[in-house]
Amino acid sequence: MNLLTAIINIMMVLLLFVFMEFFAWFMHKYVMHGFLWILHEDHHRYHDGLLEKNDIFTLFFSSIAIVLIYYGTTSAMPFVLAAGIGVTLYGVCYFLFHDVMFHRRIKFLKLKPGTRYLRRIINAHATHHQKFYQQQAVAFGFLFASSRYDAD
Repeated sequence: MNLLTAIINIMMVLLLFVFMEFFAWFMHKYVMHGFLWILHEDHHRYHDGLLEKNDIFTLFFSSIAIVLIYYGTTSAMPFVLAAGIGVTLYGVCYFLFHDVMFHRRIKFLKLKPGTRYLRRIINAHATHHQKFYQQQAVAFGFLFASSRYDAD
């Protein structure tokens, strides 16, 4: 692999990572809070169980990454592999922020929002969860939020 190919692959990883925030925002606003609300609704309600119907979306997103990585490696398609890595990287960041830091679904991991940026996305997601009904929610992003969610 030459230097140019490596740079293009790294750019592809970063591009897909950023794209996934827009894709996740779209899916969250128009699909999860739209026609598949039946699968997402339990995520907006308190429950004691370890799993929720909303976790089906995790299977969907991770299967996209698995397929991209599989075809990227077995077919020697570095751009497809880079796309799969970008999607996976987004998924890891989403999991650490959303499931571990915000919802504390993994009790032994105690991640705290130690930076202004992390507090901003925590505030944005908390605003999202203040509404329990399909059409009332705001702030559909996960890893990016505007400065209006800064807690000053």
